Amino acid sequence: MYAPTALEKTVTIQTLRKMKAAGEKFITVALYDAPMAAMAQKTGVEAVLIGDSLGMTVLGYESTIPVTMEQMIYHVEAVARGNRKSLILGDMPFMTYATPEQALTNATRIMQAGAHMVKIEGGAWLAETVRMLTDRGIPVCAHLGLTPQSVHKLGGFRVQGRDEETAGEILDDAAALDEAGADLLVLECVPAALAKRITESVAMPTIGIGAGPHTDAQVLVINDILGLTEQPPKFSKNFLIEAGDIPGALSKYAADVKNGVFPDDAHTFN
Repeated sequence: MYAPTALEKTVTIQTLRKMKAAGEKFITVALYDAPMAAMAQKTGVEAVLIGDSLGMTVLGYESTIPVTMEQMIYHVEAVARGNRKSLILGDMPFMTYATPEQALTNATRIMQAGAHMVKIEGGAWLAETVRMLTDRGIPVCAHLGLTPQSVHKLGGFRVQGRDEETAGEILDDAAALDEAGADLLVLECVPAALAKRITESVAMPTIGIGAGPHTDAQVLVINDILGLTEQPPKFSKNFLIEAGDIPGALSKYAADVKNGVFPDDAHTFN
């Protein structure tokens, strides 16, 4: 059984690739401040994501769309000050990467704020952008399935890829982004079987949230882990209830993912 311990070495993209190759799950948490970042690495969290989810979890917006570059940079800088060993992923806000040139300008700002990688939402149309960024030394985490910045186009926060046509589109998108050089792939709110097919077909490690147990990693928002979400999504779990304190909740989450306990059927879309 896995028991979380403080990270002994700095986590890099190569670390995560080796873990995928070895079949070892890695842990990701979306968080937004220095104290929580410091605590996460002490409980064995390999990667931290400063998500534009902060618009909803911290700033009180109804979606991620109003989040600005300045707000993202503020929180990336805060997390970077508290972090020493975890890999830091910084989200690119809505319409800050509509063209490859715009993406390069704004990704530079996120990286200079302290991120080790940027995250962008979208499918094969982003392949040129991924190539431009990675060719210039900026690692990219792609994001498929439920992409919150497209919530109005999708018609709400809905599971994606439940029929053969849309599942095929997501598979094709994953292949295109993998070929373009993306380093990680978040799969959000897709059926577990589809997430498994993608994880087995791409070279880059996959990170699931509401995507079942077969991805190379899991990510949850810190608010969900600590039971701070008023209406938690199906895929989330309050680990604070079982653990009793915040470090214990993070450790419990990490251990349950590593040991294959979380996510279970209750937190998975089939």
